[in-house]
Amino acid sequence: MTKTDPRDGLVEHLPALRAFALSLTRNGATADDMVQDTVVKAWTNIDKFAEGTNMRAWLFTILRNTYYSSRRKARREVADVDGVFTETLSVKPEHDGRLNLSDFRRVFETLPDEQREALILVGASGFSYEEAAEMCGVAVGTIKSRANRGRARLAELLDLNAESAFELTDAATVAVVSGGAPVAP
Repeated sequence: MTKTDPRDGLVEHLPALRAFALSLTRNGATADDMVQDTVVKAWTNIDKFAEGTNMRAWLFTILRNTYYSSRRKARREVADVDGVFTETLSVKPEHDGRLNLSDFRRVFETLPDEQREALILVGASGFSYEEAAEMCGVAVGTIKSRANRGRARLAELLDLNAESAFELTDAATVAVVSGGAPVAP
């Protein structure tokens, strides 16, 4: 029986890692840097990966820990002294109509990190509550609570109720809002 190298499976998880990093950072360049850091850490610490366990969950945990480490570091730094980032902020357009993806993203970004993270893991990424709880190092009930509070807050901010009809363009976003698993494209 030939033993396979777990490094061979890293590449297949890159799109999901980038999507998760992008949802956390809200910045494409930063997300790409975080994915690269995650892959480097995984590659150099592959001996710590337990064969037969979930590679994707292990990678998401590394990425999550990298994100929170960078957040702690950023708190010690002076940010936006010249107002460069403030100038890039935008305001939601004053119009009614169908919910579109850009409206959802703006509202989604206002959620606390923990709620956004729980929704991405159990909604958009399709992890079970148990897997998400293990990745985040919290109890299953905590993940369920964060996801439910996040969904409720999204519904409130988007002015949605059980009778609301809305259209979204991607299955992952529908899964986050509805609480279901994402639909494969």
